[in-house]
Amino acid sequence: MENNKRALITGINGMDGSHLADLLLAKGYKVYGLERRSSAVNRTNTKHIENKITYITGDMTDKGSLQRALYVSDPHEVYNLAAQSFVGSSWNLSEQTTKVNAMGTLYMLESILSHNKEIKFYQASTSEMFGKVVCTPQTELTPFYPRSPYAVSKLYGHWITKNYRESYNLYACNGILFNHESERRGIEFVTRKITDGVARIHLGLQDTLSLGNLDSKRDWGYAPDYVEAMWLMLQQDRDYFFDNKVGDFVVATGNSHSVRDFLTLAFKCIGVDDWTKHIVQDPRFMRPAEVDILRGDATKAKEILGWEATTSLDDLVKKMVTNDIELVKKEIR
Repeated sequence: MENNKRALITGINGMDGSHLADLLLAKGYKVYGLERRSSAVNRTNTKHIENKITYITGDMTDKGSLQRALYVSDPHEVYNLAAQSFVGSSWNLSEQTTKVNAMGTLYMLESILSHNKEIKFYQASTSEMFGKVVCTPQTELTPFYPRSPYAVSKLYGHWITKNYRESYNLYACNGILFNHESERRGIEFVTRKITDGVARIHLGLQDTLSLGNLDSKRDWGYAPDYVEAMWLMLQQDRDYFFDNKVGDFVVATGNSHSVRDFLTLAFKCIGVDDWTKHIVQDPRFMRPAEVDILRGDATKAKEILGWEATTSLDDLVKKMVTNDIELVKKEIR
């Protein structure tokens, strides 16, 4: 399917970036991916489509490289998914987190202004911005109260996107995505740490798994569902977008579950009902400031975009555990 559209994805080798690339390629897009230069580029998530992507070397903290990426790709749509996205590391990497997540967004918006104001821009915001929530569920109108350097940096990216939309008439959307996972999630994230650990316990490679807070609650969805919402945000008629001040969208399932719930579902996949003997709570994995509960209300996305989550948490966990069991089996062969 050819549609002659070009898209630039920052963070293309990450979980969301790779799933979005899958979606756009299936829709006939020419896909460009911004890739940070390093001695060992990790294309694990995009290996199956590597020859279909045009990679451009660049860095979110280097405005010149972003301008070059726009010149090379000349995109109709830009999806800004690049980030220092691990919340737990943001206290130790607060300056780097701010440079990439906050200033990187500003640099991209400035580059779009100078290259082509008709480009449609998607900014990956996050439910972590709600932090110490003032009400549940959270909507597009809920006040923010960020509780980590990561969330603070993302809040700047969110507001500068909104400001440039209103100041320069840019078609720029914030997607306030609640937690979403897939088989491609990085091992440092608690969900993937759990499913990988459960796989190793199942295969007799370890007996215990060390985790932090088990009581925090999150609204977990499936990443391939969520990247479709990103795409839909940029498909609205331009006049409708501005006339109705459509702007930003919460993307969520509307259901909240604790880490304990996630553990129960994961161990259920290997036939273990009482998982408590396998879990060690380690203070090292506790956040300095915790976010207790997040649950989103995606009514606006359903009414305007026609989007809603289709994958249950049960199915999501099964997919991740099954995949990790296969990965670990390959590892030990």
